[in-house]
Amino acid sequence: MNKSELVEALSNIRGLSYKNSEGIVNLIFDSMAETLVQGDRIEIRGFGSFVVKDYKPYTGRNPKTGELIDVKAKKLPFFKVGKELREMVDDQA
Repeated sequence: MNKSELVEALSNIRGLSYKNSEGIVNLIFDSMAETLVQGDRIEIRGFGSFVVKDYKPYTGRNPKTGELIDVKAKKLPFFKVGKELREMVDDQA
């Protein structure tokens, strides 16, 4: 499912206009992104949690040329699946 499919599903299930549904989805995603930018954690019970992980700088290698390159420190969002969702998906396998 992509973002537009999520908006359409919300619109159909709740009987909202596409534009209103799109605004709601954008508000949720923007709020989540802002929370992560501020360094806070997001937890949605039964679904999972989002955190920002810090990665230290390291020396990498250009796979095409083999040249050594310095990779700067970075922060990346990380999702950890919740127990209920993991079990739900596993039961369907």
